[in-house]
Amino acid sequence: MTTQRSGCPINLTLEVLGDRWSLIVIRDVMFGNRRHFRELLQNSEEGIASNILADRLKRLTANGLLTRADDPAHKQKGIYSLTAEAIELVPMLAMMAAWGRKHMPVSEDLAIRAQILEEAGPDLWAAFMQELRVMHLGEPRKPGARDVLAELTQAYLDVKARLDPAR
Repeated sequence: MTTQRSGCPINLTLEVLGDRWSLIVIRDVMFGNRRHFRELLQNSEEGIASNILADRLKRLTANGLLTRADDPAHKQKGIYSLTAEAIELVPMLAMMAAWGRKHMPVSEDLAIRAQILEEAGPDLWAAFMQELRVMHLGEPRKPGARDVLAELTQAYLDVKARLDPAR
């Protein structure tokens, strides 16, 4: 167990999430549905190095934000899942993304999901968190539940296609 600098909730949160890569890994599992090491490594917009990714996955697992289970299709591969605590980060990530859209030179394709989350607000965040609980925690899907991840992914793909019509 490491010694914490203080019992301040902001400090404690930063000790778990405050490095350069941890929230990026959580973002990719959450919004990209990337569940395997190779998917996280090869599809990283930011180009995370394999040793850094391995370290962050271990750290996030040790801190209770991810779990790792053996992939039944390939015993040497692991499947990473968000924990309930990580799923509760959705509102914080939505707010961080909204701040980034307002104050930083974002790209339109990578900002569309943030725009949708910001404009729709807490009701969409709650629906997305429920969907993540179904996907990652095995909770039953509620009848008529929105497929928020599919909506966010389609919006991203639509913008990507509009920006690069040759694809």
